[in-house]
Amino acid sequence: MAGNVRRALWRVVVAVAVVAALGLVGAGLIAARGPGFVARVLGGAARGRQTAAGPAGVAAGTGWIAEENRRAGTSAWRIRDLGAPHAIEGYADHVSARVGETVRLYVSTEAPWFHVEAYRMGWYGGRRGRLVWRSRRLPGRLQAAPGTDPTTNLVEAPWRPSLRVRVGPRWPPGAYLLKLVAVSGAGRYVPLTVADDASGAALVLMSAVTTWQAYNDWGGRNLYWGPGGPVDYPRRSRVASFDRPYRTGRGAADFLGNELPLISLAEREGLDVTYWTDVDLHRHPQWLARHRGLVSLGHDEYWSTAMRRGAERARGRGVNLAFLGANAVFRHIRLEPSPLGPDRHEVNYKTSVRADPVYSTDRGEVTSDWREPPLHQPESALLGQQYECNPARADGVVVEPGSWLLARTGLQAGSALPDLVGPEYDRVMVGAPTPRGVELLLHSPLRCRFHSSFSDVTWYTTASGAGVFDSGTSSWVCQLDQVCAAGRSHPRTAVAVRRITLNLLRGVAAGPAGLTHPSLPNLHRFDLRPSGL
Repeated sequence: MAGNVRRALWRVVVAVAVVAALGLVGAGLIAARGPGFVARVLGGAARGRQTAAGPAGVAAGTGWIAEENRRAGTSAWRIRDLGAPHAIEGYADHVSARVGETVRLYVSTEAPWFHVEAYRMGWYGGRRGRLVWRSRRLPGRLQAAPGTDPTTNLVEAPWRPSLRVRVGPRWPPGAYLLKLVAVSGAGRYVPLTVADDASGAALVLMSAVTTWQAYNDWGGRNLYWGPGGPVDYPRRSRVASFDRPYRTGRGAADFLGNELPLISLAEREGLDVTYWTDVDLHRHPQWLARHRGLVSLGHDEYWSTAMRRGAERARGRGVNLAFLGANAVFRHIRLEPSPLGPDRHEVNYKTSVRADPVYSTDRGEVTSDWREPPLHQPESALLGQQYECNPARADGVVVEPGSWLLARTGLQAGSALPDLVGPEYDRVMVGAPTPRGVELLLHSPLRCRFHSSFSDVTWYTTASGAGVFDSGTSSWVCQLDQVCAAGRSHPRTAVAVRRITLNLLRGVAAGPAGLTHPSLPNLHRFDLRPSGL
């Protein structure tokens, strides 16, 4: 009880300080919300965990998302038969599109005929998809073999377009799967985001397509290995192309496990969300200021300079950031045009930085890891912690049960969440650039590559009022639906992660979360010694 009182008093003190700071840098925020705003801020700070149940203005089951999810859903989006490895596959010339735009699909199939079905993904009474459009029957053809650039090992599918799809007014913003269906019954997906550039929704749910593409080894290469597989690092691609299908995830890359569980949860609750890819953040980083929070999904490793600077500026303006994975903002990339359009070639030289064409002309755009030279910008400066190791497998261990994020979970200090951590994890690093005010919520012992260490779940708030959350484990989103690989899922963990995630989404959607939920710095209480990794 005494600990809860101290936390409540601390939140009042910090909230007063934040409001005062905002008065200096943005008095218009308070003035615009009226004299009751400060009272609500201080009241929420004093109540602590009680405010997590549902902030004012974020009522579940209202708005167009809730209305959309009351429409008839279907499970027909699921692929039952993959067929042979190249029975049917394809890609689109857009990673995201807007209403009124036309998307070209490039399809290769062994079948004489095929058609395409477009599904918007969400909750839909648990069916997770709604059929929005279906093509006519189309003639199939087996397209050309992939081509490889001898200088960068870039792999592309130089195919002829198979059909054009107009994104019409009956395509609401959202995450879509275009299901390619051969007359034989074999199927594959092509993912597509339908974005709304005019949206002012509270939350942006961002698909990590640059990371999908980095790991995509369709055609025998990705940014990690060449034709010899994971041991063939020297012959890896230095440039990955979006002009090819995804080999994994039935053509949907990481979408089904790392993103759909969170999307379904948000839409089931009727939260005010809109949809982007990280390519959209790269193109329009200034648009983050229209929203209250950015939600990075699953595995979001590959970030350009424009993406990172946009997130940093938004944080400085009170926009909340939630990283629901591990290993985020680890690799630095450039995006360049392909023959099909802008930002479709993803450049990343990793350890071969001196071979990067801009090494001698623009060191700030060299595609090393963010923390490595010549950049020297560890991701911890944004996330509050940073990636350390994989593969790991461990239980999550609660150390701060009084946090608003753990409200209504029933968790106590020392409570274990089975199999929450891994295979990749983040932790707070002594000596790494770390924002002031970081609060550890979970601090979970583990072993990775014969070393003892910890995985952390962190929350910190800033003078702008922004809050930043990092789940510190790549299994966070898949736990929501218990779809983690290698039997990592556990029902007790799923229940807790769903509640924490809903607390987070509702708090972030309500506005600058540091005003109502200021972090309580507690790093001094824990063993943060380096692991030797």
